[in-house]
Amino acid sequence: MSTEHCRILPDGADRSLSLNGHVGFDSLPDQLVNKAVNKGFDFNILCVGETGIGKSTLMDCLFQKTFDDKPTTHKLPNVSLESSTYTLKEGTVTLRLTLIDTMGFGDQIGRTDSHAPIVEYIDDQFEKYLQEELKIQRDLYNFHDTRVHLCLYFLPPTGHSLKSIDLQCMKELMAKVNVVPIIAKSDTIAKTELAKFKARIMEEVNDNSVEIYKFPIDDQPVAELNAKMNKMVPFAVVGSRDTVDVNKKMVRARAYPWGTVEVENEGHCDFVKLREMVLRENMEDLREKTHSQHYERYRRAKLDEMGFAQRDETDQPVRLSELIEKRRQQHLQQMQAREDEMRQMFVNKVKDKEAELKQTEHELHLKFENLKKSHAEEKRKLEDRRRILEEEMTKFNKHKAETQAQQAQTARELAQGNSAGSPGSPKGNKKRR
Repeated sequence: MSTEHCRILPDGADRSLSLNGHVGFDSLPDQLVNKAVNKGFDFNILCVGETGIGKSTLMDCLFQKTFDDKPTTHKLPNVSLESSTYTLKEGTVTLRLTLIDTMGFGDQIGRTDSHAPIVEYIDDQFEKYLQEELKIQRDLYNFHDTRVHLCLYFLPPTGHSLKSIDLQCMKELMAKVNVVPIIAKSDTIAKTELAKFKARIMEEVNDNSVEIYKFPIDDQPVAELNAKMNKMVPFAVVGSRDTVDVNKKMVRARAYPWGTVEVENEGHCDFVKLREMVLRENMEDLREKTHSQHYERYRRAKLDEMGFAQRDETDQPVRLSELIEKRRQQHLQQMQAREDEMRQMFVNKVKDKEAELKQTEHELHLKFENLKKSHAEEKRKLEDRRRILEEEMTKFNKHKAETQAQQAQTARELAQGNSAGSPGSPKGNKKRR
């Protein structure tokens, strides 16, 4: 039988022990790396900007690949989002990349709610992940994480100030995604004007309390570089799908009559700085911040909305089973109250309907009685009229019979008179003698 001894240390106390030999848990970082490499990584980029500002072209430049791109029109009635997922491999690392484009953004006349479809899309991806977490049998290891890790906000190179739609949209997105503003097509602005434009943008961002993504400065290996890059935001970038021969080397560039603007030339634009910051140095921080801050904020709000809490009224920790049972009882009570309310509402509606039907029946009965009386009166009048007509017909027939009798009598008398005065009659003969 073995005996285990446990020494309880004071709260906060720590005691470091040295090992007498190699144990092997120093390989844990290698295990984590191997597991992560075998699984692969998800990274999702949301591109927000006006149609034709160069979103798709910049994605091609960032990942050195030509993605599927469908040209969009400026005549879309509403803002819509379209996502495309690609599997990229660099060395031994597999990246499942999702690019989300905002089609029709900024093209409508009434553009006050252009951010609404974007916010709804981001929340939908949070909701999918939350639903997977809440499953009894979940598989987050193989789950395709579609939460947006980075929002590249493309600003038009006006050289003046931010548009109200841009300020409003960034303010709505800052609590849900890591927003990195960039100046698109920066080769259309002179360097002196570009520096002033950058300063004006950051001044308006700060004045309007817009929180954009800051590269972390707590990680010593990249703290100095990130602090330096934070001062250069927003990055002024140039994108191109064309390659130009520069010093016997084919590079992505934009050729003009006055010269060539190279995409990866730091003297021409900030494209290389953008790629270094979001892909090579801080990609994992973008993924981690999305999970630990933006998604956690959404998750906490949803659970609070569902009635879940960490502590009860007495500030004591709440067990999940007790909380679920309490919520179940509350739900049953609410359902019972709702059922009673609906039953009472149904009874009241039935009573109202019965009263309405009785009133209608009474009105119909009165109408029937009135029609019955009217019919009886009409029938009486018709009977009286028929009786009068019959009496008149009787009188007429009697008068007719009398008239006919008189006419017959007169006819007989005339006939007799004619027969008495004729030559062949005895009376006539006597008179002639």
